[in-house]
Amino acid sequence: MSAPAAASQYTKENPFPARITENRLLNKPGSAKETRHFVVSLKGSDLSYKAGDSLGVFPTNRASEVGEIIDRLHATGDELVSPAMLKLPAPITLREALSHRLALAGPTAKIVNTLFAKATDAGEKARLEALLKPEAKEQLTAFLDDREYLDLLAEFPSAKLTPQELVDHMRKLMPRLYSIASSAKLHPSEIHLTVAVVRYQTNNRERHGVCSTFMADRVIVNETPTPVFVSNSHFGPPENGATDCIMVGPGTGIAPFRAFVQDRVASGATGRNWLFFGDQKHATDFLYQEEWEKYLAEGKLSKLDLAWSRDQGVKVYVQDKMRANAAELWSWIKGGAGFFVCGDAKRMAKDVDQALHDIIAEQGGMSIEQAQEYVKQMKKDKRYQRDVY
Repeated sequence: MSAPAAASQYTKENPFPARITENRLLNKPGSAKETRHFVVSLKGSDLSYKAGDSLGVFPTNRASEVGEIIDRLHATGDELVSPAMLKLPAPITLREALSHRLALAGPTAKIVNTLFAKATDAGEKARLEALLKPEAKEQLTAFLDDREYLDLLAEFPSAKLTPQELVDHMRKLMPRLYSIASSAKLHPSEIHLTVAVVRYQTNNRERHGVCSTFMADRVIVNETPTPVFVSNSHFGPPENGATDCIMVGPGTGIAPFRAFVQDRVASGATGRNWLFFGDQKHATDFLYQEEWEKYLAEGKLSKLDLAWSRDQGVKVYVQDKMRANAAELWSWIKGGAGFFVCGDAKRMAKDVDQALHDIIAEQGGMSIEQAQEYVKQMKKDKRYQRDVY
């Protein structure tokens, strides 16, 4: 056995100031999505990673939003603040706190109470009071879901908050974790990421995913220091290279499976690889198409099943492709294959889990209870693993 890797000096508490060396769009013109491939250089760090791990990235907030909050507070940005939850040894400037340390989104009922107490305009006060009534809980939740702190300062200008009062309501700006899309066996000094860039509108304002747009728009390739750390995961390809591997990863859920296949090819694993991938349209959203087709042509990928939700009248998803291949899927599973899922926890992972249970029951001639026990055992044996978010 090889010696375990020494712990890195770079951690979540002490991230490595990495450089992003590549930022390219994976979708083709005409796509409704913006999915980007980033290459993060680990040169100069002692960081190492394995297939299945995630990379933590610390973003910076948008300067325009920070500037607007400072203006709404009638402040300069140089005021010193001590956000309680940061437990800082000394105060920092308001601009530093809003740029690097605090989340500008996710206001809670606490700020509505504070604005109500401070508002001097009768109309503003009445609106806030209505939201705080016990029977208005649902309205308050919906109201806050649509807003960031900046919206509240704009909508209730008569409630004058000091910089310290505002930051005391805010949460810590957290790093975002992204599944690593490369194998260290192939790329020891860099990490690849597959990131859906989040942009949408609520409350008549443009919204921007903090970390995805930080990497897409604000990081200058090869220049901007981007603080990162490796987050070790229990998710990973089969330890035994002879084990067959079934991977279900629609959208950006493809990321770890790109790492899995790179890893298994590099290590000469003899087990077969079967990938289920899906997205909106074949012509514009087939992420890493050339790579998958090359693996398929070379026999390094045994099967590739694709599900496109917008290419025909009836939406087709990865779980539909699983059901269409039920007999073969069961034959792989019965033969000891590992089953791996990555992506959206709310819907896709639940639907895939249901399809897996149904296929095992039908094809294996089992009752629902027996299929449940079978899947439980797969999880215990680490043959069924999920990386869902």
